[in-house]
Amino acid sequence: MTHMHRESLFLAALVLCTGTVLAQQNGDVTKLNYPAAPTSNQVDDYHGTKVADPYRPLEDPDSAPTRAWIEAENKLTFGYLEQIPAREKIRARMKELMNFERFTVPQKRGTRYFYSHNTGLQNQGVLYWLAAKDAEPKLLLDPNTLSADGTVAVSGREISDDGELLAYSLATSGSDWVEWHVRRVSTGKDLPDVIKWSKFSGASFTKDSKGFFYSRYDEPKAQSMLRDSNYYQKLYYHKLGTPQSEDALIYKRDDQKEWGFQGFVTDDGRYLIIHISEGTDPKNRVYYKDLTKPASDVVALLDEKDAVYSFIDNDGPIFWFVTNLNAPLSRVIAIDTRHPQREHWKTVISESTETLQGATVLDNKFVASYLKDAHSEIKIFDLSGKYLRTVDSPGLGTMEGFGGKRTDKETFYSFTSYSTPEAVYHYDLASGKSTIFRKPAIKFNPDDFETKQVFFHSKDGTRVPMFITAKKGVKLDGTNPTLLYGYGGFDVSLTPTFKVSSLVWMEMGGIYAVATLRGGGEYGEPWHLAGTKLRKQNVFDDFIGAAEWLIANKYTETSKLAILGGSNGGLLVGAAITQRPELFGAAIPAVGVMDMLRFHRFTIGWAWTSDYGSSDDPEEFKAIYKYSPLHNLKPGTKYPPTLILTADHDDRVVPAHSFKFAATMQAAQAGAAPVLIRIETKAGHGAGKPTSKAIDEVADEWSFLVKALGMKEDPWAK
Repeated sequence: MTHMHRESLFLAALVLCTGTVLAQQNGDVTKLNYPAAPTSNQVDDYHGTKVADPYRPLEDPDSAPTRAWIEAENKLTFGYLEQIPAREKIRARMKELMNFERFTVPQKRGTRYFYSHNTGLQNQGVLYWLAAKDAEPKLLLDPNTLSADGTVAVSGREISDDGELLAYSLATSGSDWVEWHVRRVSTGKDLPDVIKWSKFSGASFTKDSKGFFYSRYDEPKAQSMLRDSNYYQKLYYHKLGTPQSEDALIYKRDDQKEWGFQGFVTDDGRYLIIHISEGTDPKNRVYYKDLTKPASDVVALLDEKDAVYSFIDNDGPIFWFVTNLNAPLSRVIAIDTRHPQREHWKTVISESTETLQGATVLDNKFVASYLKDAHSEIKIFDLSGKYLRTVDSPGLGTMEGFGGKRTDKETFYSFTSYSTPEAVYHYDLASGKSTIFRKPAIKFNPDDFETKQVFFHSKDGTRVPMFITAKKGVKLDGTNPTLLYGYGGFDVSLTPTFKVSSLVWMEMGGIYAVATLRGGGEYGEPWHLAGTKLRKQNVFDDFIGAAEWLIANKYTETSKLAILGGSNGGLLVGAAITQRPELFGAAIPAVGVMDMLRFHRFTIGWAWTSDYGSSDDPEEFKAIYKYSPLHNLKPGTKYPPTLILTADHDDRVVPAHSFKFAATMQAAQAGAAPVLIRIETKAGHGAGKPTSKAIDEVADEWSFLVKALGMKEDPWAK
């Protein structure tokens, strides 16, 4: 993107500008000298509105000027963070607390049980299998042996019905691009099969375990594969023992470049179910193929894209779905594929007052997962839809799992809360009894902390929930350092989850608040839609309302209030500090979508237009331009201390968002408060991040907040 003959000039200028990064004094407050970023005279015309984009050169992460700017910014940021005494104490405590065993929920396939286990400080969890539930674990796959620094991660896995084959995908340095391999469980050896250029795809074995279905894109250009848009996904079948070049193309749509395909085989092996999505729009299509007739066509069963249809299971030709069609909080329906007309559809489980998130069929019963005010409730019904019982929950938190096959008499689930690490339970479907399967030993007392749920009213009067967790006995005197976290988008539900980072924050005397914003899925599709497109401002209003409630109710004050969010939550934080810079004491926007006018032009960004809208549309442009964080930074404004986080290998929210936001904010900053950007190398959007990198990142975040919020230099001092 940047001409080579200009790069040396940019590079020289940057070197000259980065000699002294902490030198300029303003009274007794040290101001920072920020590196000069490469600029251009780029101006774009959006429906008659001229918009300058002076830092457009930063969109090329590999040009010499950008690489020099990254190096200079990291030198400034780490030079600043290294001077904070609390940093090493926080890192040490993070390392100590992270050193506990973590387990994933087991999957049963055939007679074997499969789960992942991390001893504590391993960069990646290790996959094991058991011959019986109480047998000795046997090693199947250790991703830590695949790279010296832990930056190769297993991003997906699928086990054949007989429990003999593992298909697993590997992601390098956090990229969304993955490579599929197949391992024989009994020998622990890989087969020669390798599948490349897969992204946003699972794998699903046929009943005979002779091959699997997967989705991929055409091979990208090597020099721009982390930036180029991804279109025209295709669904393939790979027969084991053959090269990928011979894989059978099952379905593609040359007339629908944005369609994505997820193919999976029904438990009885008879059908291939194809979920068809368009970007991040929850509404989808469902097609299927009869696998008992290899020459059969793909059948369009649900082709209206008028609701969410999530396949549960089938009873021969009768398919069960969770859907929000005419049921905003969702219900279970049955469709007889021999008579697929809508007048023949039957409701099996009616819409409830809670949000139905999903269901499985186990022991010939529906196990349905609900959200009640953003925490879990699991109910069991017979196949006619008759309510049988509710699974006892260990507390106010999140229960996940309950997977398996229709004939299984047992299943597993996990439970976690804001102060309780994830424990795994075995559940007997006949007796309804839960027993602990794996529970971590931890170096703190969960009983020292408490979580409560409060409700506040947003700007337009909407009632919004918020979870608040802190040490017991915290005084509401308005002086507590408080971290407010939010997301608010893409139908994603924020439910109580344990994080070592938030525990450390609370040990340091902080309050941890999570606002359940519109745009999420906690109250069904109406809640989600209320935070999308022309209504996106509602999400920011909710978040600002949460901050104002915490201040009004004496939990904290502006100078002690920090906000944090990642990805869509990074956009949230960026919008909050540009709209109300005086309300917050510090901000940490991570891997955020900051350039709302150009996000759809990179990698998978086009897929987010279902939530955000697009600057290509005149009306949506007007709404987006009003809140786009990059375009609402105003020179001469005093912004709160801000630490921007990104990664140079992020190919989901490309780092250009954070790069341009940081350069613009540094130039606009009128006050002495620091505006820093921390650019991780050999890392992506966050998935598969090594434990060591996660610890370092939190140590930097929390030490930044210690200084910004005026917390004790030794947070653990009595």
